[in-house]
Amino acid sequence: MLDTVLAEGSVVHAARRLHVTPSAVSNGLARLRAALDDPLLIRSGRGVVPTPRATALAPALAHALRALEAVVHGERFDPQTTDRELTLAIADAGQLVKLAPVVSALAVEMPRARLRVLSIDTLFAAGGLAGTEIDAAIGVAHKGPGIHVSPLYEERIVLVARSGHPRARMKVTKAQLGTLRHVEVQVAPGRGSRPLAASYAALGVARDIAVVVPTFVAAAAVVAGTDYVASLPATMVDVLGPRLGLRRVATPLAPVRTTINLVWHERTDQDPALRAFRALLERTVGTARRSRADRDAPTADRRPSTHAPSSPRREASRS
Repeated sequence: MLDTVLAEGSVVHAARRLHVTPSAVSNGLARLRAALDDPLLIRSGRGVVPTPRATALAPALAHALRALEAVVHGERFDPQTTDRELTLAIADAGQLVKLAPVVSALAVEMPRARLRVLSIDTLFAAGGLAGTEIDAAIGVAHKGPGIHVSPLYEERIVLVARSGHPRARMKVTKAQLGTLRHVEVQVAPGRGSRPLAASYAALGVARDIAVVVPTFVAAAAVVAGTDYVASLPATMVDVLGPRLGLRRVATPLAPVRTTINLVWHERTDQDPALRAFRALLERTVGTARRSRADRDAPTADRRPSTHAPSSPRREASRS
């Protein structure tokens, strides 16, 4: 009330702005005068002027009211001036292929914001999206209460070997596939690819897993320097394959595809800055089209199997 009277310079005008009667404003000022032991406002013509005590109180009072309004209604979001830290969890394959467009778009749309990128295992260690550490994640859907999921794109998983591998040439048979030793990626302990495991099981081939690593890049590096093979995202193979001397190997396996999603928690759903951040991620990362390399992926003749392959869509949904 005192802030409004100081701004208007009139009890009558302040009452009109506050939608109360002038007497209600006068009674409120009387209580303030008694509490602060100061007249606060002195009549001058048709208005009022502040005492030195009221003048000294004005800046602190205005600041306190703005702070209270921000707490109640939230800070006004301006993408050009916000200096928020935005935290995204994404696997290393996604960081390699998808992160640069995100950073470029963020530099234009939210130039003062800071992006912090964490791995998927850090997401799990931090308690998931329900905690306060991470704002959004890109990966397979994380089931749980209050979780929002928006599909971004479909990723194909392909088998790769080093160029010159003595047994893994451009195409392998079911029998040859069973003799290969594999590097498995678990982005969090115990979390390998379920669709990939289901595809091998449907074909009746047991993978001989020799090494388990926490990142796709580590798996690619091991494959480049050994006679092991690994199943990696096709988009990452497009980028790293030529540099590391890796090649795709066609197999009789059913195609393995996984839906990559944008995932966030209900607690951040209405935050203006994070809504803008998610919209940016959907524009820069999301696509309904398969990559050119995915369309050009080598195919293999399918051999009859006593096990009917599971639907790739159904298996992706179980990830």
